Amino acid sequence: MTDSTESPDLSRRGGLTRLKEGTYGGLFAACAAITLLTTAAIFVTLLSDAVVFFRAIPIAEFLTGTNWSPNPAGGGQVFGIVPLLIGTITVTITAAFISIPIGTLTAIYLSEYATPNARSILKPLLEILAGIPTVVYGYFALVYVTPALKATLFPEMSTFNALAASIMVGIMTIPMVSSISEDAMSAVPDELRQAGYGLGATKFEVSTGIVVPASISGIASSYILAVSRAIGETMIVVVAMGAQARMPEVQQALFGIPFVNPADVLLQSGMTITVAMVQITGGDLTGGTLPYNSMFALGLALFAVTLVMNVISDIIAQRYREEY
Repeated sequence: MTDSTESPDLSRRGGLTRLKEGTYGGLFAACAAITLLTTAAIFVTLLSDAVVFFRAIPIAEFLTGTNWSPNPAGGGQVFGIVPLLIGTITVTITAAFISIPIGTLTAIYLSEYATPNARSILKPLLEILAGIPTVVYGYFALVYVTPALKATLFPEMSTFNALAASIMVGIMTIPMVSSISEDAMSAVPDELRQAGYGLGATKFEVSTGIVVPASISGIASSYILAVSRAIGETMIVVVAMGAQARMPEVQQALFGIPFVNPADVLLQSGMTITVAMVQITGGDLTGGTLPYNSMFALGLALFAVTLVMNVISDIIAQRYREEY
């Protein structure tokens, strides 16, 4: 009788098997290395040209400037990212108000209420939204959403506006929220649901009080990924929102507190960081010019914002992950 507690080695040790497993492992490692090297190459490329830009334009002026005009018809060039940030944040937040609640409620329905047959039909149909070209969303916003809003709620709305673009970006990111959240909810063990039912809870109470808290890490990750996707969206905003960098009018409240009327931002045209990059590349620029290098500074800022959002997603996922 032995006192050894070592688990038996059940893996196959044949020479051909070891060769095949080593080949697979090397292939997977190479794919992982290509991914990391691609990300590093993008960062180095952006940083190298952005450094040249920041030698001519101070970083403080770039981050706090309220005017953006890299290719003026006359006068000097101005590189202030604030109006671009306002446009980007406006589209992102408004789209999140659409995609997060609708996507979460859709995920709860697919995970807890829908029958297997209904889920097998509805989920692929929902994910078709993710496969529609974004330029189609932009065209739909310009031709249908904006005229409908002008005819009903906002007669003063501009033809190119942030609200219609934000609505379509929100619709586009609904599948990302619903699909990832539904997968996280489906991974919750049925034992937790049965325990809730055994205590007399209703399906709504089990869904909102047990399933959603147990899958909160995956749900939060879907939110961050959807927001990151909205930040980097280009075609919808360039078609529906326009390409005019503008600062909203700052008004004074009763006690002298400055504020911005949301209608001045949502109902008027604007420009996001990605649209500014598209506008620069669409001009007759040559390499080495200041407007050309500003495109890499914008790309570096967008890269940093997206990286921060993904790091936050990983932290939330690790912090609230449940293990069963």
